[in-house]
Formats: sequence, structure tokens, C-alpha cells
Amino acid sequence: MPRMLDVSDDVRAEIGDEEADRLLAGDNAPGAYDCTSCRTPGNTEQERTSTVLFVGQETAVLAFAHATCVPSQVVPVSEEQLRGAVRSITGEDAAPLTAEAPPAPPAPYASVSHASVPQASAPYIPAPAAPLAPASHTSALLTAEAPHAPVAQQAVLGVTSGVVLVGQEACPALVVEPTAPIVRPGSAGHADDFLQLLIEQGFAPVVDLGRPPAPNPGWSVLLAMGRLHAVLMPGPNGGGPVAWWQAHSPMPLSDGWRSAVGRSRKVLIYGAAAGTIGTQPREDQLRAALDRAAARGALVGASMPLAGT
Repeated sequence: MPRMLDVSDDVRAEIGDEEADRLLAGDNAPGAYDCTSCRTPGNTEQERTSTVLFVGQETAVLAFAHATCVPSQVVPVSEEQLRGAVRSITGEDAAPLTAEAPPAPPAPYASVSHASVPQASAPYIPAPAAPLAPASHTSALLTAEAPHAPVAQQAVLGVTSGVVLVGQEACPALVVEPTAPIVRPGSAGHADDFLQLLIEQGFAPVVDLGRPPAPNPGWSVLLAMGRLHAVLMPGPNGGGPVAWWQAHSPMPLSDGWRSAVGRSRKVLIYGAAAGTIGTQPREDQLRAALDRAAARGALVGASMPLAGT
């Protein structure tokens, strides 16, 4: 039976015309599936469905998503991420997160997910340009200065997911906080430049969590198989997007978080200065910590769509 599939030119070029035609004819396409973006059920016989091809260095995985969630596309991912996604699909144990999510709290508050990622994989922040010169997109590894330490240490970014009430809307949010001050690339000082570097990349200071932060053009959030893979930013010289933050192992997201992003089609990203938020086990406590950070002028934010939308 023919399927209601969308196969983009990019996906067709990767899998070949013969395989694409077999999918459209229903030979190799499933009927029911779990959407690779929102993880809710879908059916290729009853609703428009996008083919999404995840491509690693050696492996490729074809997944399916509601056409209303993401368009048909090719998504480059690391081989490690792709193999982790395959393990999660087949039921094998995926590689653990650096930090485990805390135990689920009692109702009515939902828990938040947290992962710590070494600075070596994130964030990618272009080095600032000289005054009046074009913006430079040279990648530089940021370092974090530990108090009273004679040698700069590698920073670790904590990323926490939670649903935050903004006005009357429950919004999916990610909070990014380094474990130690971030020093501007090439700087000999010890000041924490993390928030200023984000502002220079399009984030804005947050003073009121009752209003969502403004969009940051060119930035997006990559979800795959219902897990968080990366936060993407515009590539150098107008090229394709590159990872600003990338998970070593895909980060699990709660059902409530995925449901919220399915409704809004956007994610709120908050950047906090080191030592501002900490690990909060519940969403009400996360919101309270964000309010305190905003009041102290230690919070920036941006909203961004899911990658490919």
C-alpha cells in the first residue's frame, strides 16, 4: 500500500532512486512509527510523514517523523551518536550520561534532566574580531580559571532541561552553565566572559522570565530519537550549521519536555554565569533559580527552533 511519505531530494540522493521508490510504494516503510522528533506515534498510511536520514562516518539510519514536526532531510551526526541511537532503538544499553538525572520527585512537580559535558566538545564560540573589522569565526578552545589555580583548567558545561512557565505557556527550556568562569579566547585575564561571549553571538540579557527571549537567527536545537544531541549555530563564512554544544551521549528528555516542544516547535536556551543555577532536581526549583539569576543580571537567553524547521 502506498505511503504518505515525503522523501526530499537530499534523502533520495543518499539512498538512491530505487530505495526511495520502494519506500513510497510501501515495500520498505513501516505503517506505525514513533516520531523521531516528538516521539509520539505516527502512521505512514494516515498522515504525512517525513523521512529523516541520520548519517555518520560509517553508518546511516533512516527514521520517520511527522511532517508537521520536521521536513524530510539528511542530518549529519557523529558516528558515536548514531550508534548510541541505534542501541536505544534496539533495546541495548546506550552509553551513560556524564551525570545521571536525579530520582523523580513526588507530584505535582516534574523532574529535570541534567548532563555535564567537557569543554572540549562545547561550546564553540568564535573568537571576537578587532573593532571595525568583520566578525571572525576562528574556533578557539575556551578555558576556565579555577579559583587560586596557577594553571587554566578545562571547563565543563552543565546542561539542564526542564519545562518553564513563561507567562501562561509551558515552554521547553535548556539551561547551560559552566562549572567555572569562562575566559575569552586569547585573554590573559581571569574575568568570567561567558555571558558577554553569548551576547556577542546574539543572546540577550534576561531580566523578566515572564517573557520569552527573542529568537537568535541561525541557531537551532537538534533532537533525534527523542533525545537532545546538539545546539547548532551558524557556520563560518555562511556555511552550514556547526555544533556550539554537542552531547557526548544523547541526552534523555522527559515526556513533558517533548510534549511541550511538540506544541511550541521552539526551545528556550538560557545561559547562566558559573555558580548561578546549580543542579536543580525539580522544575519549580529550576524556575526559582532562573528568577534569581535574572534579578542579579547573570542570565542571558535566546529562543530557537528545532533543527530543520
